[in-house]
Amino acid sequence: MIKYTGGNHSLRVAKVNKNDEFYTQLVDIENELKHYKDHFKGKTVFCNCDLEWSNFVKYFQNNFEELGLKKLLFSGYNKESNVGDFRSPECIELLKEADIVVTNPPFSLFREYVSQLVAYNKKFLIMGNLNAITMVGIFALIKEGKLWLGSGFKHTARKFRVPNDAVFYGTSKNDFNADKDGNKYITLRSTKWFTNLDYNKKHEDLILYKKYTPEEYPHYDNYDAINVDKTKDIPADWSGAMGVPITFLDKFNPNQFEIIKFKLGDDNRELKIGGRVPYCRILIRNKKV
Repeated sequence: MIKYTGGNHSLRVAKVNKNDEFYTQLVDIENELKHYKDHFKGKTVFCNCDLEWSNFVKYFQNNFEELGLKKLLFSGYNKESNVGDFRSPECIELLKEADIVVTNPPFSLFREYVSQLVAYNKKFLIMGNLNAITMVGIFALIKEGKLWLGSGFKHTARKFRVPNDAVFYGTSKNDFNADKDGNKYITLRSTKWFTNLDYNKKHEDLILYKKYTPEEYPHYDNYDAINVDKTKDIPADWSGAMGVPITFLDKFNPNQFEIIKFKLGDDNRELKIGGRVPYCRILIRNKKV
């Protein structure tokens, strides 16, 4: 059975900020969802930031039988309506009915959106910006093993269609353009999938080939750990703590690495090397050394 519920409420943020509407391309949805097909058999899927023309809805309509879905629910922003958003009572009731939520939520409401999914103990696959992991609460979920990055894109810059009346100040011509039909598109950097659905790639070990030297891997001033500027340069023979960039999460295998904490030293200030503060380091330890 397919139950379609759409066009009955709005995302309040979109009424205030038209630049919070980004419509995901079908090819990006297809490329990610192929890694999770076994999760959907007999399940009710809820796309709670999508109307009937959304590519998320189209994907599940087109693959309803192949995935073995039980039901498809959707609700999303409608400029003509004024009846609430994903936090409204009617949408929460649909959320309770759902097994898995799949959508591209408003980036400006990402933390609140994820908090709701966790509160209702839902499985999910959603899009967001990589920098969302710096938000209060989001990194804690990653550290606790309740949230991780999806299989991901080969390149993190993705193109999204936006409303034709959208205006993006300070955006280069290369990032904001229109097609021959006048549809407007913007390229967003560091776009990622976030999920709590398991998939094979998540359990692949990162192949390490470098060896520790004090010259290449300096210690932090305020924490007993070495700094690693690139994930591929993690030393294979270092058993202590290491500070790595947030892009490490693309390669994070919880069977191989332990996440210790995020960007703060023993003095509760940001990690420093000779007074310099590297950008947003995650402190980790290799379990297999």
